[in-house]
Amino acid sequence: MLKEPAVSADPTQVLAFEVDCHIFDGCGFPAPGLHSFVFEPLFTVGGIDFNKPMLLALVSTLVVVGFFWAAFNKPKLIPGKLQMVGEAGYDFIRRGVVYETLGKREGEKYVPIMVSMFFFIWIMNIWSIVPLAQFPVTSVIAFPVGLAAIVYIMWVSLTFKRHGFVGGWKNIAGYDKSLGAVLPAVMLIELFSNLLIRPFTHAVRLFANMFAGHVLLLIFTIASWYLLNGIGIAYASVSFVMVLLLTVFELFIQALQAYVFVLLACNYIQGALAEHH
Repeated sequence: MLKEPAVSADPTQVLAFEVDCHIFDGCGFPAPGLHSFVFEPLFTVGGIDFNKPMLLALVSTLVVVGFFWAAFNKPKLIPGKLQMVGEAGYDFIRRGVVYETLGKREGEKYVPIMVSMFFFIWIMNIWSIVPLAQFPVTSVIAFPVGLAAIVYIMWVSLTFKRHGFVGGWKNIAGYDKSLGAVLPAVMLIELFSNLLIRPFTHAVRLFANMFAGHVLLLIFTIASWYLLNGIGIAYASVSFVMVLLLTVFELFIQALQAYVFVLLACNYIQGALAEHH
């Protein structure tokens, strides 16, 4: 009779599976499932329950704030190592994303929020490969949705602030009288795309990539343990090599997804400030 995968009662346990289960032992492969993404509260503060993703998000905030405070609290003309790293990271987003998208004059005021958003997302992603944490916070849909909502509110507010009520709707709807008879259809498509599809895809793009990456890491990590029995050890070594390769690949994806999220945010703001959508 096949053994059922055991769901750990320990909320910090990400790889919830039967530790005694190996191939040829009469138990099936304990594939990762929803139990790998659902966590019980670790503790409660002021009536608010904190589970593992929430705690990691809070720690991510402290890491970003603490790093930049330490790097720029007492800036020097000849920067030290920490200040140099901070300046390189800040300048990468400022020049490589914000200035390239919005220009220096328009973009300067948006640099702090874009830098903060990039590093916050990046740190939340990077927990996936950190021992004991081993979970990307953005694989929980609520976090990308919250970040996308901030960008969405900013975009809508800037659109109406720059163009007024009527002009704002024209901007969002892509109004262009030169389109002639197809203008109503184009405006309907643009309204649907910008007001509904845009925030949805902005959030899901980040969520889906981190969710899929975490599932792959779980599958090969669990498989490495599951195959450690008899001749299966040879296959376990292959699976472990895949874990290492996927970890390296995830390092790239984690930074890339933070970059893409911020780049799209800048593109949306650029659209809000442009005369024609």
